[in-house]
Amino acid sequence: MAGHDRGSEGPALNYHHLHYFWAVAHEGSVAGAVTRLGVAQATISEQLRELERALGVPLLVRRGRTLALTEQGHVVLRYADEIFSLGRDLVSAARTRIEGRPLRFTIGVADSLPKVTATRLLQPALALGPLWRVAVRTAPTPRLVADLAADAVDLVIADAPMPAGSRVRAYNHLLGESPIAVFAASRLAASLSPGFPRSLHRAPMLMPAEGSPLRRHVDAWCQAHAIEPDVVAEVDDMALLQLLGHDGVGAFCAPSVVTDEIERTFDVRALGRLRGARERFYAVSTERRIRHPAVLAIADAARARLAAARRPRGR
Repeated sequence: MAGHDRGSEGPALNYHHLHYFWAVAHEGSVAGAVTRLGVAQATISEQLRELERALGVPLLVRRGRTLALTEQGHVVLRYADEIFSLGRDLVSAARTRIEGRPLRFTIGVADSLPKVTATRLLQPALALGPLWRVAVRTAPTPRLVADLAADAVDLVIADAPMPAGSRVRAYNHLLGESPIAVFAASRLAASLSPGFPRSLHRAPMLMPAEGSPLRRHVDAWCQAHAIEPDVVAEVDDMALLQLLGHDGVGAFCAPSVVTDEIERTFDVRALGRLRGARERFYAVSTERRIRHPAVLAIADAARARLAAARRPRGR
């Protein structure tokens, strides 16, 4: 039998060379990498040249006293960041299994996300088993993204993507979208059901805080349909807003993906959906391609759930 032609695969990547390039790219100079790695400058320079020869592209160019990444260098650095991050995770996981301790996985949940929705999206992570210990933090999205950059959280679940141009090296993963539904306590729902959604004009409404993604979607829908509800309160805590809805203070909006849970938890009725109004949900992580088992569990389950929510229900 003929031997396997390893040469057809091309030259093998030397990860030692890649680590030196990674250090130089983050330090901005060979001298900085020398201090960080504790090796001779000539050694780093030679291994950078070896890496460029192996890849067949220039990775760094000199600009004054510093080194700058070429276009190809930026691509290689993104892969290097991911490779060495996975390496750190591997070491941590191996040590944890040896010591018999569960792996800690910290999830940041945007405080603008309805708590019932967040609960549904978190369930797959909570069902991962004894190997994982899940911690959940709630805060504004910008603070959570900063925590992600500082390795204080492993994943952020939000109702808006990380802004373009952010200095944080992280990636938005769209989980899916959900139509927006309107809910109200039984007595108010009975008066608003006839003629819905036109019945929302001048109707008492509880609104999320201005600037929140859900508020922007609802405001845009109202403007497009010439509907001006009577905003009786603006509430930045969605759980409190829904409790006020339970008390009959006003109708309120929430993603239809959790219609059953909202009706059951707050004893309210869904009037119907705002046609064309949708809310999107994102997982923000440091992985360009999701590999972490806990993140995969959340993302896969959320996408299936949100895809099902797009099917028409009722009105």
